[in-house]
Amino acid sequence: MGSTLMIGSCEPFSGKSAFVLGLARQLIVASKEIRFGKPLATSFELDAIGQGSMASKSPLIDDDVRFVGETLGLSEKQLIPSLDLSTSSTANKRLLNSDLQAGKGFEELQEQLGASFEGLNILEAAGSLHEGLLYGLSLGQLAKALQAKVILVHLWENSCSVEALLAAKEQLGENLVGVVLNAVNPDEVKDLVDSVLPSLEKLGLSVFGVMPRSPLLRSVTVGELVRRLEAKILCCPESLELMVETLSIGAMNVNSAMEFFRRRRNMAVVTGADRTDIQLAALEASTQCLILTGAGEPLPQLISRAEELEVPLLKVDHDTLSTVEVIEQAFGHVRLHEAVKATYAFRLVEEHCDIDRLLSTLEL
Repeated sequence: MGSTLMIGSCEPFSGKSAFVLGLARQLIVASKEIRFGKPLATSFELDAIGQGSMASKSPLIDDDVRFVGETLGLSEKQLIPSLDLSTSSTANKRLLNSDLQAGKGFEELQEQLGASFEGLNILEAAGSLHEGLLYGLSLGQLAKALQAKVILVHLWENSCSVEALLAAKEQLGENLVGVVLNAVNPDEVKDLVDSVLPSLEKLGLSVFGVMPRSPLLRSVTVGELVRRLEAKILCCPESLELMVETLSIGAMNVNSAMEFFRRRRNMAVVTGADRTDIQLAALEASTQCLILTGAGEPLPQLISRAEELEVPLLKVDHDTLSTVEVIEQAFGHVRLHEAVKATYAFRLVEEHCDIDRLLSTLEL
């Protein structure tokens, strides 16, 4: 009989999917059989009519699960369908029905996970400890009902970050087998491992890894910025897969801007449509896209230069401040659906997580 491991977090966008990808790949390399799913789907693309596969009674497979499956070459049988989809409409229906029990199919899920399967069932929980309570599918509810072991992927800033883990430990009890600390300042990783981890172990928090913060994993595609900003694409629509890691605002004089731009990499540069000097300077730096705000249209020579360098040029109706707020919100809050991020996640887990100890804990 296989065992079940749940990957959870105390707050959303803590790096669960990156850890799942890296862990699953290590298990496959070690010739372990795996299945993967998200009991509560949080991302599911519907077709243009708004019906999608739910209308045709086919399995509800979360977009993250589908991406992991395609990246790792998993078969359809290795993808565990979700039991429900978390949206405002489904939440409203559950609330109006005063229904807090796990949805239809939960017993079938229990049977499926307990069937004759010699590998590991990996389930990714919703974004936080409480998310999913309305569906009867929160991390704590699932861990208890499925007798699953739990690993928490947790964002670490400083010693105050341990409080959320202690609260989780109190809630999850013996189901919690360990944690992975993520997004640690690279300069602080060694000190954290040497000084803090022993104290965490004494508090009953086994640490299976300390992963440094990665600008790449926090990055966002130009296409995602176009979607969030509702931007007009003025050139280079074929380059929307470029990854943006940093944000720069072109509001200074051109000499200062050029010096500033040289110190940045893979930028999105936001500047006024009338600042041609700043725009041209940005194009000569490590700029992934140029976002123009305010009234006016860019000069033809700017568009020509952007096309030569294959840098997407975007125009938005928002003011500069609103545009910056939207972009800042995007960093670290997008799904891991790019091959380059997946490749980096493989390396991150391999280099910074103790897979042997984890497998021993899971009795694999």
